[in-house]
Amino acid sequence: MPITEMAEPLLLDLARSTRLLLEGLSVITVLVGLLLTLGQLRPNLVRGPSLRPSTRARLTFASWLAMALEFQLGADIVSTTTSPSERNLLQLALVAVIRTFLNVFLAREIESEQRLEAGRATPTRLPGWWPLPGPDDR
Repeated sequence: MPITEMAEPLLLDLARSTRLLLEGLSVITVLVGLLLTLGQLRPNLVRGPSLRPSTRARLTFASWLAMALEFQLGADIVSTTTSPSERNLLQLALVAVIRTFLNVFLAREIESEQRLEAGRATPTRLPGWWPLPGPDDR
């Protein structure tokens, strides 16, 4: 029996296991992002519903969704490698396009939020002393 015939079933099993692991990581990533986002929104929920969710919470959840899409893209690549059907190729292309658009808009929002927060931040000074360290100076 040639080595390629012996290796093919092993490769297919490895690809299936890898795809399943990546899809599981994608689901776990969404769940972790959801829990962290709910934790950020908890103060808003206690005070009462606001008209607009916290920008920080939206960006947090979007970041976790982007990571989940990365895992999903990896799973689709593995799936397409082992069985390059038209359906798998279309699914791979769709996830890649969604991930790309999400990352572009997420990067823009994060940059905008950082500029906004930098404009709000004022250094805390004591007369004649250096600025006190902020949370980013640790």
